[in-house]
Amino acid sequence: MREIIFDTETTGLDAREDRIIELGCIELVNRFPTGNTFHHYINPEGRMINAEAEAVHGISAAQLVGKPTFSEIADLFLEFIDGAKLIAHNAGFDMGFINAEFARLGHPPVGPERVIDTLALARRKHPMGPNSLDALCRRYGIDNSHRTKHGALLDSELLAEVYVELIGGKQAALGLDGGLSQTGRRGGIEIELTIAARPVPLASRLTEAEREAHKRLVESLGEKALWAKFAGESSEAAE
Repeated sequence: MREIIFDTETTGLDAREDRIIELGCIELVNRFPTGNTFHHYINPEGRMINAEAEAVHGISAAQLVGKPTFSEIADLFLEFIDGAKLIAHNAGFDMGFINAEFARLGHPPVGPERVIDTLALARRKHPMGPNSLDALCRRYGIDNSHRTKHGALLDSELLAEVYVELIGGKQAALGLDGGLSQTGRRGGIEIELTIAARPVPLASRLTEAEREAHKRLVESLGEKALWAKFAGESSEAAE
């Protein structure tokens, strides 16, 4: 299962007018990071950066001079997310900008069925909140001390850890056959555990008096009692 954790930074809050200026993505396969990332700063093509937005992410217009436009990285982005679920915190905001950029290029929008909103997951799991990314990092003991400003790639890395905690932790699969395995699509890991039988069985915790008391109780229940059936099977097995 392939998933892409992503985040955007923008010139402002209105997807109809504002533009994406940073896009960061982290690839997960079977809920484990593969090390594959997608990250670009993006030239907003003349759109000014709102002062309040710049205060949040710290990206200035001067930093974006010479950076590619969204149209220049769109195909690479589509290739990176191909076939994967897309996961973001407050995903409606980010997807609004992504689909607005695609609309400008005449590309069809990404459908909501491909998108998972971790803010919605957090609100269901922790209805009393708070459920900001910083608050969830504190809740799950994830180090976000280096997050002095919002950043698309950094926030995606933190969200990847938060997402795994929201859905139940890092254990991908646990069967009753004595094995645990998880394999990544690219550069993943595989873990196999073998549980050996005990060389010497554990001693019974029942005393002889308890055994006798149980035996008398079973005999008092009559021949049709279920315990009598199990007692008979145990005796045959012992022979």
